[in-house]
This record gives sequence, C-alpha cells and structure tokens, in this order.
Amino acid sequence: MRRGHHPPERHRAGHAGWLRAAVLGANDGIVSTASLVVGMAAAGAEHGQLLLAGMAGLVGGAMSMAAGEYVSVSSQSDAEHADLAKERQELHEFPEGEHRELVGIYVHRGLEPALAEQVATQLAAHDALGAHARDELGITEALRARPMQAALASAAAFAVGALLPLAIVVAAPEAGAGAWVTGLSLASLAVLGGVAAWVGGAPVSRGAARVVAWSAAAMAFTALVGRLFGVAIAG
Repeated sequence: MRRGHHPPERHRAGHAGWLRAAVLGANDGIVSTASLVVGMAAAGAEHGQLLLAGMAGLVGGAMSMAAGEYVSVSSQSDAEHADLAKERQELHEFPEGEHRELVGIYVHRGLEPALAEQVATQLAAHDALGAHARDELGITEALRARPMQAALASAAAFAVGALLPLAIVVAAPEAGAGAWVTGLSLASLAVLGGVAAWVGGAPVSRGAARVVAWSAAAMAFTALVGRLFGVAIAG
C-alpha cells in the first residue's frame, strides 16, 4: 500500500435500507408460508392441499407485502414532495431568511460564523434547494422514497422466501412434510438472521437466535390452531 494513502471507507449504514426490506420480505415469506403449511399439516391436510395452501400463501403474501410497502413509502414520498415544495416557495419568497437559516445550521454543527456564511453562500449558489433539502430537511437523493421500487423489492423478497417451504413440501416425504418444513425453515431463518446481523455489524448469534425464536413461536401457534380445528372438524 502506498504510504499516506487512505483506503476507501465502507460504512454499513449504506446497506440499511435495502437490507431491511430484503430481510423483512424473505423472513416473512418463509415464516408465513411455513406456518401456513405446518398448520395445514397439523390439521391433517393432504400433500396436494399443502402445496395449494403454500402457493396461495406465496401469491397473497407477496401482493400484500407489495401493497403495504407501496402505501407506506408513498406516504413518505408525499411528505418529502410537500416539504420540498414548501422549501422551494420559501426560497423564492424569503431568500435572506432561508440563507440565515442555513448559516445557523452550519454554525450549530460547529463551523465558525464566517466560515458558515461562506459555505452557505457557495452551496446555495450551486443548488440552494438541494442544500436546504439535505441539511435542513434531511432529504438526500440516495435516501429518497421510491414507492414502486420498494414494492417490487418487498414482493420479490417475500416470494423468494416463500419458495423455500414449498420446495421442502415437494421434496419431503408426504407423511412428515410438516416436520421437515419446520426444521429446514428454522435452519434457513437462522442463516438469514445471522447473515443480516453480520452485514449490519451486530452479533451473528443474537441475530440468528431472535429470528428463530419468533419464527418457532409462530409455527408452534399455527400448528396448535391447525390441530385444534382439525380435531374439531374431524369430530
């Protein structure tokens, strides 16, 4: 390495947005579909019924994730657009007041007043709205809300996760499909939670344990409900 050369820094915070959506979608896909299959198996459903329930869970869950993420991120996008429109109007009507506000922000962050004045002047000359959006509102291009992108990513992540329990149902013996789905799904969730924790800089064991604990509880409760309703229907 050349002396004095500083290697490029890589920060984990940049992965937070897409990682959260991907992990949430895949985790929900596995847990929801596996729980549905396990509940149906506990109720005494046949192999074909397990596959049908799993497919219905995949399609319905993916669409639900897409719709929920789209609505949520659209609300955020609407708020951002409203804030930017208001800021644009204030820059047009009260440029001096907005300039003083920007200077005050930089002084509050530690710059000397003279330097803050110079920085605010140069940034405003380059892109006044961009400077206020970033430093006053906390809105940057990299973190802007993108509803359709978020919806498609969540739906795809859910579908990928949901395919795992379905694949297990196809490959597992018909008599023990529920047990196979439970065991392999929990193992996969442990890996998923561990990888997410590792990428985010958190302890791997803690990330895996919390995902497995909640997922196991979901599957156990669904299996109990399936068993109770299965017995009631059969009786």
